[in-house]
Amino acid sequence: MIELLQTIIAMIVALGLLVTFHEFGHFWVARRCGVKVLRFSVGFGKPLFSWYDRYGTEFVIAAFPLGGYVKMLDAREGPVAESDHSFEFTQKSVLQRIAIVVAGPVANFILAIIAFWLMLMIGIKALVPVIGDVKPESPAATANINSGYEIVAVGDTQTPSWYDINIALLSYIGETGKVQLTLRLFSESDTFQSEQHTFQREVSINNWLAGVEQPKPLMALGISEFYPEIPAILGELMQGYPAAKAGMKSGDEILSVNDKPVVDWSDWVQKVKKHPNQSLQVEIRRNDIRQVLTVTPGVKEGEAGTIGFIGASPQAVSFSDNIFRDISYAPHDALIVALSKTWSMTALTLSSIKKMIEGVVSVKNLSGPITIAKVAGDTARSGIESFLNFLAILSISLGVLNLLPIPVLDGGHLVYYLIEWVKGSPVSQKTQEFGSRIGIALIIMMMFIAFYNDLSRL
Repeated sequence: MIELLQTIIAMIVALGLLVTFHEFGHFWVARRCGVKVLRFSVGFGKPLFSWYDRYGTEFVIAAFPLGGYVKMLDAREGPVAESDHSFEFTQKSVLQRIAIVVAGPVANFILAIIAFWLMLMIGIKALVPVIGDVKPESPAATANINSGYEIVAVGDTQTPSWYDINIALLSYIGETGKVQLTLRLFSESDTFQSEQHTFQREVSINNWLAGVEQPKPLMALGISEFYPEIPAILGELMQGYPAAKAGMKSGDEILSVNDKPVVDWSDWVQKVKKHPNQSLQVEIRRNDIRQVLTVTPGVKEGEAGTIGFIGASPQAVSFSDNIFRDISYAPHDALIVALSKTWSMTALTLSSIKKMIEGVVSVKNLSGPITIAKVAGDTARSGIESFLNFLAILSISLGVLNLLPIPVLDGGHLVYYLIEWVKGSPVSQKTQEFGSRIGIALIIMMMFIAFYNDLSRL
């Protein structure tokens, strides 16, 4: 119940910020261009709160948070008083109307920069991206890449964390050719972090991961991540969950499951995941005394389908500082990196849309509000840094989506105004109405696919 509440709050906060920034962009530029704004609404449906400013603009917070709008004085939507004629939207120059339309998506990119900037100043602690195992005869093995190497860069992109590596590799989906990895031999006792002693390996790819649903780039290359060994000793247990119900206690050491030895915490987790709703005979050591408990893992849905869980975390372990990396920047440097991240994520989003249209990227990767809510909740629980990163990526996606040349979206209006600017006269109302019908149909189709994908992941 608490987890559901956290998810709902995180989704409302995320969507509220995205919508408010987007609509404020339209609102702010409209005001600067002398357009009268009648209503600024965050959300759709019945107003929950509303108030007026001294200019007569009504500000509304509505019940349904998936969107918002800025209603301006527009002769196409109703009669305009003679005294308000100069404040009407269509009376403004085409360049002013272009600025008003573009301001919403631009505000989303600004929000992304701010979110990345804050995240980078707060800093994140990430596992150094050292290769654990390399699958025999995989692309990585063929390229003579071995375990124990740290991946320093993918192509020209520096990769201080596994997250950065996965993001960089996503841009190669559907490509044929070579992926250049910059590597260095890593040692836990090594404090020398310069680019000296690095070398390159080229991994061959052919129509790589084309059409794959939820692609996993590292797995496709045959690379698994190195994780420091964590002893299979129970830490915190969640009351009411399978581990606590079975009589397990903090400090219990897991020795075997169904007479099969447990090597470490990762091994224990995998054994639990593979046996949802199945009784397990678990041998433990408690106060130097061995005993066997019967544990029945619960059932939940994971990325690979139905998995088991018991509601327990490992006992805290101290690791070498060199295994983890603190990624943080001074304010000025953080801003530069935030701008770079926003640019690269925008390029990746545009590339992904292009590949989706071409059929290279599966449409099953489209996500709707259910997935957004789930990710919002997960990142919020992981910490403010994860939530800010999620907010930035989502804001970029919204900005790019709204700039697509689809009628009824900002990008569609932008196309109309650019045509008007070139030919010297507005696009006919009949053409705009026809375009709106096509645009609405496309939006409904995308929403249907996104909702279907959401439901299929439940």
